[in-house]
Amino acid sequence: MKKTACLLVAALALGMGAAQAEPASYQVDADHTYVTFAIDHYGASVNRGRFDAVSGSIRFDPAAKAGQFDITVDTNSIYSGSRGFDEHLKSPDLFDVARYPTMRFVADRMDFEGERLVQVAGQLTLLGQTRPLTLKALQFKCYPNKRAKTEACGGDFEAVIDRTEWGMDYLVAVGMPKSVRITATIEAFRQ
Repeated sequence: MKKTACLLVAALALGMGAAQAEPASYQVDADHTYVTFAIDHYGASVNRGRFDAVSGSIRFDPAAKAGQFDITVDTNSIYSGSRGFDEHLKSPDLFDVARYPTMRFVADRMDFEGERLVQVAGQLTLLGQTRPLTLKALQFKCYPNKRAKTEACGGDFEAVIDRTEWGMDYLVAVGMPKSVRITATIEAFRQ
């Protein structure tokens, strides 16, 4: 199953359809979950990267339209398609993975329009700084997953952040943009 996604940052948010009436816990499925970022490169191209190692758990009460989740991204799992660029992304100039091996998104608010999840609000910790982050829900659905023999819920989420709010200032002074688009594709299995 292919999902398009964004962050992060992040995570990331899940809900359940109206068919499930009681609160439920979900574990993130590593095979169908990842976070990507995209940043303009001097107006000539777009630099993109993907974090493949994402873990976490979600708790959701569909009747109350409320939940919490905790998503962790292994920053060392970054992949851009270029080994040299990956090493630079991992360096102290950018993600500084030796000092900050993870990013974390923790959320406690899910906003709905009717039955449709529209956004998830929480806190993103990146480079040791924790700031508010709201992820827009682009799509979301729950379904019976035959392979896992349980319900799966998944969706695509995105946000645009100002990276300097988390202390990632590399090349801003010479014209690299502050704005970064984060997308997250998340799928999780009911426990």
